[in-house]
Amino acid sequence: MGAPAFPDGRDTQDKPGIDLCNFPAILSLMSIAPSRTIRLLVVALILISTAGCDQMTKHLARKQLNSVESTPLAGGLVEFVLAENPGAFLSLGASLPEGLRGGLFTAGISLGLVALLIYLLRVEAIPWSSFFWLVLIWAGGMSNLVDRFFRHGLVTDFMIIRIGPLHTGVFNVADLAIVTGTIFLLLSLRGRPTKSVAP
Repeated sequence: MGAPAFPDGRDTQDKPGIDLCNFPAILSLMSIAPSRTIRLLVVALILISTAGCDQMTKHLARKQLNSVESTPLAGGLVEFVLAENPGAFLSLGASLPEGLRGGLFTAGISLGLVALLIYLLRVEAIPWSSFFWLVLIWAGGMSNLVDRFFRHGLVTDFMIIRIGPLHTGVFNVADLAIVTGTIFLLLSLRGRPTKSVAP
């Protein structure tokens, strides 16, 4: 009885470094079909869930929090405080002139997100894992872009994580989606098996 094959027809005996019980490794070998309908559906679902959660939590933060008093949670590990951020992630570039910020963080990010969406929809084949994490990054960027368009270039942040004397800057759910997507994208690319060159 022959060994089971991968979805593209390759025999598993040709990939001795892949454990059949290691689902993420197998998933990284699978490429998403070129169907734009499937891709659009995945993109729409991730955008709705990510942006919906982000915008809802931002709305609650603007209603319940203020920029003076913070609200600790989980023994002080998480802290809630309202911040309207004119800069990029963790307030990077917040001190730049308003016109320059608008060009970089609204027009520039808009072009980048449009380019990423076109790539995701038009690339011939892409591993499912890479596609998912790239869409998560895109969805987080889109939700923050909504803030910039409708809140005069400001993005609502409201969370801080504290571990002893260390703490993050103020961030939001969209930032969390972007960071999570970036980390797991890099891990999926690093863990992808390389093709061996035949002698």
